[in-house]
Amino acid sequence: MVLVGLIVLALVVAGVVMRPGPVDGWITALTGETAATPTPTATTPEPSPTPVLVAAESDGAAPDPASVKEALDPLVAAGALGSTVHIQVVDVSTDTLLYARNADKKTTPASTTKVLTAATVLAARGAAHRLETRVVAGATAGEVVIIGGGDATMAVEKGDKDLFPGAARLDDLAAQVKKALGTTKPTRVTVDTSLFEGPETATGWGSADISPGGQVARIQSLMTNAGRIEPVHNEFGGDPRYNDPAVSVGRLFAEMIGAPDAPVKRGTAPEAAPTSASAGPGAGIAPGAELGKVQSPPLVQIVDWMLQQSDNVLAEVLGRQVALAAGEEASFEGAAKAMTDKLTELGLPSGQATLYDASGLSNRNGITPDLLVQTLRLAAGGTLPELTNIFNGLPVAGWSGTLETRFATPSDNATAQGIVRAKTGSLSGVSTLAGVLVTKERQILAFAIMAKGGANAITARQAIDKIAARLVDCGC
Repeated sequence: MVLVGLIVLALVVAGVVMRPGPVDGWITALTGETAATPTPTATTPEPSPTPVLVAAESDGAAPDPASVKEALDPLVAAGALGSTVHIQVVDVSTDTLLYARNADKKTTPASTTKVLTAATVLAARGAAHRLETRVVAGATAGEVVIIGGGDATMAVEKGDKDLFPGAARLDDLAAQVKKALGTTKPTRVTVDTSLFEGPETATGWGSADISPGGQVARIQSLMTNAGRIEPVHNEFGGDPRYNDPAVSVGRLFAEMIGAPDAPVKRGTAPEAAPTSASAGPGAGIAPGAELGKVQSPPLVQIVDWMLQQSDNVLAEVLGRQVALAAGEEASFEGAAKAMTDKLTELGLPSGQATLYDASGLSNRNGITPDLLVQTLRLAAGGTLPELTNIFNGLPVAGWSGTLETRFATPSDNATAQGIVRAKTGSLSGVSTLAGVLVTKERQILAFAIMAKGGANAITARQAIDKIAARLVDCGC
């Protein structure tokens, strides 16, 4: 018997810890209590790898490729999937190719791109890395400069509905600054977004994608709630976004520090002199002196949110972290290059990806099923523990995230509920799913199903779910 790193424990218990999907509703109904996430502090120890690599013996018969082909061929040929289907299925424990069609050909990945984003940022930064938002004194008396550190999860204030539980808060930062200023009256708020470079929207994004009701905000290094006006999330858009997230943060911050009429502008923070510091609240505050800072939760938490909610803004700021770690410019182009280079470094076939963004919202992206499956298998193999955190964030069928309401219809898809853990993807005419599952023989399979040309998104998703459910049930 071969002992392999399995994901069984994650499929069984991770959801209970996180209280996703129906579990949160059941517990809330019974106890009246909602799930709480502790606010992390700067002294929080480095998180341990997600408990998904449980050494377990595979006690069932290995799937037979011929049987898998017989089971899947009719489903892959379903008209609902459109004219072109790209698919690959691999037995994780033996690395046996069980099924493939157009597996080495690039196709539009939609949000399954986020699998590569998660893998590369965890490899580049590590699970414990935090993003920092700072405020320093400006060049003129009373000027405060907010320096965006790329933390798009920052909340506005305590009492808001938590879109990202435990996130840093703008009101905490304001309280620190007010204390540091002392009797100095704030006269101006400057927002420094110089960490990110280049265009704020990607090639392949449509104008509707970044409209007030779209699926993404302009990518800036300073924002709250991923650019949303209200802390709500809808998978397919409808979350109004600020047209200029950073300036909007500046205006909110001006109110919080007691300067609602202070002008808000873009600029660059002055460099602090080696000895610059405040001699006391309001006394001798030198340009560049730090007035306050807040930190994001650990990166692993942000990756979880990005995968669970398929949040495009979080994906883009995480892609820029890969770029920054590699010394590339923090732009769409820099992120694409750094992500590709990191895939190569991980031993993955990076030539099978063409990237224009890190979220998959661009219709110009191209990724093969083979690359997605190899990335998932590497993460499940246990040789790179930092990558195992991917599985804690992947939605679970009928249970959590963007799969919470899927695998319910047709009824034969329900056999996969709680068993399939995968990243979804949807664009106009494109439906994708990439992840892992456990067969009834306790075999762990990694798969990627990518369909293009389906006329109806709902029926296309159901047809994809049927393929995954068949793999769970067939024991081929």
